[in-house]
Amino acid sequence: MGDVVEIAALAERVRAAPPRCGTTRLVCIDGPSGSGKTTLAARLATALGEPPVLHMDDIYPGWDGLAASVPLLYEQVVAPLAEGRPACYRRYDWHRGEFAEAHDLGLPELLVVEGAGCGARVIAERTVLMVWIEAPRDERFRRGIARDGETYRPHWERWARQEAVHFAAEGTARRADIRVDGAPSARHDPARELVLLPGQPALRA
Repeated sequence: MGDVVEIAALAERVRAAPPRCGTTRLVCIDGPSGSGKTTLAARLATALGEPPVLHMDDIYPGWDGLAASVPLLYEQVVAPLAEGRPACYRRYDWHRGEFAEAHDLGLPELLVVEGAGCGARVIAERTVLMVWIEAPRDERFRRGIARDGETYRPHWERWARQEAVHFAAEGTARRADIRVDGAPSARHDPARELVLLPGQPALRA
């Protein structure tokens, strides 16, 4: 059973770190679909004072777009911020199957990005904190199908195959600053605490 850590302690670590993406402190939360990335991002953002949160779902160019999303995130958001330029990304419209309106991020002091792929090496080298969160496959699929409906199961399976290839090539989990249990059995307050995977140091430097 992993250690329980206060989300506020994570937020303090982020605030104390010198920015590595221009003047922006970049936080990335990666892991397979259904593991709890969006929920964790929202709770961490609350602890950080509500900085902008960028969801990779708004960048993926469709159900086959995991690999393509990494250069999109880098070119539209990370590279400009690293060079001191405002970031701006195009939202992908899943219903129309094309990119839609642009969203300006400016030059935020803090930026949280969540979604599979955001912890790729080219992105992670600019982060002040890279979080990996995982949960058992059956539980992740249960959550996803409960949210999206049974008709989306083939899409989830298709996406899971892309994730397996991507995470194996990138070694995302082993590079993370902290690794979080997305389906913990340890007693904790989900609103203010998270549970680390067994063997994970509380706050690895």
